[in-house]
Order: sequence, then C-alpha cells, then structure tokens
Amino acid sequence: MSHQFRELLKKVGSGTHTSKQLTRQEAALATRMMLQQEATPAQIGAFLIAHRIRRPTSIELAGILDAYGVLGPRLSSQPSSKAAMVFGLPYDGRSRTAPAQPLVALLLATMGCPVVLHGSNCMPTKYGLPLIDIWQGLGIDWMGLSLAQVQAVFQATGVGFLYLPEQFPLAQGLVPYREQIGKRPPMATAELMWCPYAGDACLVSGYVHPPTEGLLTGTLDLQGIPHYLTVKGLEGSSDLPRARTAIIGIHRHGSEERLLLHAREYGLGDSSEFPLSEPLVYIEQLQQLLRGAPSPLMPVALWNGGFYLWQSGLCSSLEAGIAQAETLLVSGQVQETVTRLCDRIAASRRRDPLILR
Repeated sequence: MSHQFRELLKKVGSGTHTSKQLTRQEAALATRMMLQQEATPAQIGAFLIAHRIRRPTSIELAGILDAYGVLGPRLSSQPSSKAAMVFGLPYDGRSRTAPAQPLVALLLATMGCPVVLHGSNCMPTKYGLPLIDIWQGLGIDWMGLSLAQVQAVFQATGVGFLYLPEQFPLAQGLVPYREQIGKRPPMATAELMWCPYAGDACLVSGYVHPPTEGLLTGTLDLQGIPHYLTVKGLEGSSDLPRARTAIIGIHRHGSEERLLLHAREYGLGDSSEFPLSEPLVYIEQLQQLLRGAPSPLMPVALWNGGFYLWQSGLCSSLEAGIAQAETLLVSGQVQETVTRLCDRIAASRRRDPLILR
C-alpha cells in the first residue's frame, strides 16, 4: 500500500463537507502513481469513484494533464506552415449518432492540415463504436504500430492516431477500472483536452453538459493552450449537430468568440440527427461517400467538414468550406488520402517490423 497515495485519497474521499481540492501538483502526483500502478488496485478504484462523485476541478484536471504530458506519448510537429488540429473525443465511442470525425480528419489532411487523434478499443461505460474500428473499416489499421511508425505515417500523410494499447499502455492499464466502477473517471474528462502533439495546434474539445464547458476552458487556460475550440457536440464529440443549434466557443490567446450555427440555414439541417445503424452499414455508407457515390452521410460530412475546413484557415468562410468539402469528396481526392494512408502504414510495417514498442 502507498501511504503517500492514501493521503491524497483522504483529501478527495472525505465526504461532502470535509473533502478538499487537490493542488495541481498533488493531482499530477496522484495520476502518475495510478498510471504507474504505485497505488494498489483498491486505492485506485477508491480514488476514481470518490473523485467522480465529488467532481474534478480545473486545477485537478490540469494536474492530470501534466502527468499525461510527462508519461504519455507525443507526436513531433509536421514540417508544415499549417497548425495541426488535435481532436479530443470520448473514448467510449458513439452509440446513437453517426460519427463524422473520420471524414473530417481525412478532409483536413487532403487539404494539407495535419490532424492528430487518440483513442482506444470499445470501452466502458458506453461501449460505443470507437475510432479504431472505423479506421479499420476503411482499411486503415493503426494497431500494432510503434510510436516511431505512427510518427512516420503522420509525417507522410498528415494524419496521426495514437492508439492507447500501443502508444500509452500506462493509461490503457486504467481502463478496467472504468468497467469496475461503472462510471467515467476524471481521466475521461481530461482525455477530451489531452494534446499529444509538440507543435502549433488548435485543440478541439467536445462536451455534452454546460458545466463541462467551464471545466474545459478553465483547464485549458491553466495549461496555457493558446488556441482551442469547445463544441457542444453529438454525444460529447466534436461533431456539430444538425437538428439543433451548434454552440461553439473559439478561444484565441485569452479572448473568446461565441458561434451559434444552424445547419438548416445552409441547407444541411434535419429534424433529427442521422442515426448510427449497424457498424457494417455505417462503414458501407462511409465507403460510398468516399467513392463519390450517393450516400446519406453527405449532409453530415459537408456540415462538419465545411466547418473545420473553415476553422483550420483553409477556407475563408463556412460556405466556402462546405463547397470545398463537397468538391473533395465528389472528385475522389479524399479516397486518394485513404489509399495513401493505407499504403504508408503498410510500408511502415515492412520497413520496421521489429521496432521495439
């Protein structure tokens, strides 16, 4: 048993009236001790559920991210003048609405904007469709790659995906606790703000509940992130809704611009969000879109792709971004990016199959 960790546990688990906020340094220490399994399983489980019940603060989340910065992986910057876009999405995936994020990443990369994403397998508590499964459905298999191989793929294609079991096994080691406690732990909130990229970037964090937005802005300001977006997205993701107002906060160097966007004003709205059907059906819809064939996912792709092409600075307006997204999809240029990704991953495996992980 770690007596040092027990003192940290006592601070967060002493009840409504006597529990105390951890300092940023204490939160970082607690996170490092959990990631490195210096605390016992009983202590880790108790800490995670106690912290969940009490709710983390921005200072504590900043400490968690400090620990991730020390122990976690990081992709090196692209030799590009464009800032990368780094997306923080819920690791437990999507269960109700069709994800647009893979298409957004491919559209941005096709236009020369680097994109960094991270995630794991099907995960509690939602057990939704994770990004890794969508990538594999498109023939893009990030499994089994070392960090050096992911970096090489990123340098060649502009798309990088950090897969927890391979690139951050310490964090993957805490996943079983999510299932055992039956709740998302504080790490699930921190993951929305994790920026595993050493370069100029725009961080995009999705959320569901309004109080979470305050946690995001407070934490990212403490982290000194100069440019980030907060998106009240579908199922906590960065995907913009089409059936309701899209609420976005654009933060640059301490200032905030608030956007309220309506898809119907651009001919892309609907009375309900496009549902996530069976994964195989969804993958087929994605493939149809990439082939330039008619697909019911087109409005989803245009609304989200157009927005992020605009926010990346690749297009001068949302209207221009929507038009550019359609051109890229219909012309087959995004499919070419998929092919290039598949080929580069295959080449990386052939060149360095025995690289240490």
